[in-house]
Amino acid sequence: MYKVGIIGATGYTGFELTRILSRHPDIKLEALTSQSYEGKSAADVYPSLTGYVDAACEAPEIAGVVFRCDVVFVALPHGHAVPVALEVYRQGKKMVDLGADFRFSQAAIYQQWYGLEHQAPELLRQTVYGLPEINRQKIREAHMVANPGCYPTSAILALAPALAAGMIRLDSIVIDAKSGISGAGRNATIGSLFSEVNESVQPYNVACHRHTPEIEQALSQLAVQEVTVSFTPHLIPMTRGILSTVYASLDKKVTTEEVRGIYQSYYSGEPFVQILPDGQWPRTKSVSGSNHCHLNLTVDRRTGRLVVAAVIDNLVKGAAGQGVQNMNLMLGLPETTGLDFCGMYL
Repeated sequence: MYKVGIIGATGYTGFELTRILSRHPDIKLEALTSQSYEGKSAADVYPSLTGYVDAACEAPEIAGVVFRCDVVFVALPHGHAVPVALEVYRQGKKMVDLGADFRFSQAAIYQQWYGLEHQAPELLRQTVYGLPEINRQKIREAHMVANPGCYPTSAILALAPALAAGMIRLDSIVIDAKSGISGAGRNATIGSLFSEVNESVQPYNVACHRHTPEIEQALSQLAVQEVTVSFTPHLIPMTRGILSTVYASLDKKVTTEEVRGIYQSYYSGEPFVQILPDGQWPRTKSVSGSNHCHLNLTVDRRTGRLVVAAVIDNLVKGAAGQGVQNMNLMLGLPETTGLDFCGMYL
């Protein structure tokens, strides 16, 4: 049994980690930390854990938590993961950071988009970007993994095969994405109140969302040259889920069947990415609560564009589930352990 700690266990992502790991056959939940709920049991905070997790939340005493654990998950807002990472590195343990602090290869990009000077830029070279479908072998060898953001996960998975095949113009990519309200986190704000979001859809952070450089970094690595995208997120009045519809101009004539074959070959054997049958378009409801990504695509012959739609659960494949997937790889466990369940649908 591997001992795991979750630093920031009472946010939505921390809860999902706790929920998934509570049923993982190779994991013992050693430490759940929370500043807001210190001393309360996890089940007091989230009653659905009753009968599954009886541990009490404890203060985030970093050195002690790292010492007791084999793997530490950091489920904190950006700017708070560095002290944990330094301690993990010092003690030679493993870490999965679900925030943004280690997603970029260059500290200057982090500073530009997040407005903070990175306090441990030397650790960026020690960290692997944790999207298993493109970095699986590096993740297996890593001690520190930066879990991707939710929007980037869906967008990158939608575009990776097309970029690898060199079939699209790199200056033509448009990503139109929509997310449920849980992506805003658990803290109460006016913008996430029921009366504010119900019966309404709105774009936000247009042309300046912080996930933009993360998407561009991963796509540039796949294309082996610089990629710039137009990315617009939207808030949808639903609890969870992300739909990303991606448009890109083709630089050669191909049919939908040919592109489908390329995507099926690229994702052959991938346990969590499914290409849906022709004409069946992805819906967020189908992957809710699961670690799966559903994709479909078509070639718009009239405009010469490729259109790809991808759906994930923003809290699972977009956060906690992908974190567990990364942990499994880092520990040499079967990648699907603790994650081989379908979506809830209703």
